[in-house]
Amino acid sequence: MQHKPKMNSGDGKAFFIFGLAIYNTMELNEQELIRRQKIEELNAHGINPYPAELWEVNCSSSEILNESDSNPDKFKDINFAGRIMSVRDMGKAAFAVLQDSVGRIQIYVRRDDICPGDDKSDYDFLFKKMLDIGDIIGVKGYVFKTKTGETSIHVSTLKLLSKALRPLPVVKQDADGQVHDAFTDPEQRYRQRYVDLIVNPEVKEAFLKRTQLTNTMRQYLNEKGYLEVETPILQPLYGGAAARPFKTHHNTLDMTLYLRIANELYLKRLIVGGFDGVYEFAKDFRNEGMSRFHNPEFTQVELYVAYKDYEWMMNLVEEMVEKIAIALHGTTEVTVGKHKINFKRPWKRFTMYESIQHFTGVDISEMNEQEMAAAAKKMGIHVDSSMGRGKIIDEIFGEKVEADLIQPTFITDYPVEMSPLAKKHRSKPGLVERFEAVCNGKEICNAFSELNDPIDQRMRFEEQLELGKRGDEEAMQLDEDFLRSLEYGMPPTAGLGIGIDRLTMIMTNSASIQDVLFFPQMRPEKQVVTETQE
Repeated sequence: MQHKPKMNSGDGKAFFIFGLAIYNTMELNEQELIRRQKIEELNAHGINPYPAELWEVNCSSSEILNESDSNPDKFKDINFAGRIMSVRDMGKAAFAVLQDSVGRIQIYVRRDDICPGDDKSDYDFLFKKMLDIGDIIGVKGYVFKTKTGETSIHVSTLKLLSKALRPLPVVKQDADGQVHDAFTDPEQRYRQRYVDLIVNPEVKEAFLKRTQLTNTMRQYLNEKGYLEVETPILQPLYGGAAARPFKTHHNTLDMTLYLRIANELYLKRLIVGGFDGVYEFAKDFRNEGMSRFHNPEFTQVELYVAYKDYEWMMNLVEEMVEKIAIALHGTTEVTVGKHKINFKRPWKRFTMYESIQHFTGVDISEMNEQEMAAAAKKMGIHVDSSMGRGKIIDEIFGEKVEADLIQPTFITDYPVEMSPLAKKHRSKPGLVERFEAVCNGKEICNAFSELNDPIDQRMRFEEQLELGKRGDEEAMQLDEDFLRSLEYGMPPTAGLGIGIDRLTMIMTNSASIQDVLFFPQMRPEKQVVTETQE
């Protein structure tokens, strides 16, 4: 082991005192204090606990475990790095388990190999006294099999790469197989995802599948020749969905801006501009309630294709989601909770009115707003004066229908009041050409034959303004620039939005949206205030 010149004890003490001063507002437990004392000792011994030099890793734990038997020559001289997860001290030697990004591997450290000379103090100092579970180290050596047949790394060189100042949760298993002190509290796991990923590495699987899902979707859309684009997140007018926005202020322009609730209106402008097909994986933001199905910041992909309609788009959704299921699971069948969901085409289809009548026994298709409100109240659904006909239908569907749609199902032909951006139905008065795909009781996508009549679109926006005056906080604004773009002519267009978070929940059998977001939104963490003596 190579060391820098030792610091004198005065320098080390000054460093330690300075370090404690930084943390004097924190309540440190015994283990945290001990580890900070080790920082002092390491520096005094000439060992930088956070070296800046390159450590060239040339193999992973999975490569060693999967390939060392068939290709032993590849692993005669390796550089490896990982986090210490356990140590078994045997006096002049020790076994430890290191964890890298893809798994765990055992290492064997022998004092005579690390310190071949007469002075063995470095081994005793660094490996036995200074290293802790959670520290990140680099090792050089070769791969071998222990007497028990476990593939391991025989270490010839060891270097501390990063000292952990906080101990990891220690997960223990007793003789009966019971797990104790596991890092399982959901709030802790979501707040400290970095710890969750270390001690519960299996949670990575959902995020790996999420990336595989988006890559499959991107490849599918690219092969069709559609262009991936970017549109503004900060918008002077929010639109494209019925939702409350987050509001901010731009100082230089002295204007109010909104975090986008959807990217629809900008993507349609690009269709007006001459692109035949555009899509965007978008971070959108909605200032609404939080639940295991809702996060205020979420991801969706929106797609717009010229000269197509919603029937064509239904076929695309079936094909694309079926491909995603096969890419992730090798089959169209996916287990979600207690259900087996099959994404094989074709999917079941209901019109909106058919679905409500099927699950409630009530035909609301010919009711006016007052009759519909009365019917909703009889079903036990809350209705107030701010809710127009479209909102009431949406509430009935959400309360009485959606949860029963487990297998992927298209709900089609929505009332015009529910869809201010969709084209009127070509043969059914009062309806629009819209569908939603619902699966496992939740919407996963929304699509239209897009409204491209600028006069009709203006009237729909004006109706939304009236709903806003009645108190509907989710009513859309009137976007004059978008209307101007439509007046230049937008071709017939099919549009689609798919919620990536919810689709990932289904494809990974995750019960909560927080399980498929690395860093979900949380309430402020309670701060512990401690008094310090002068």
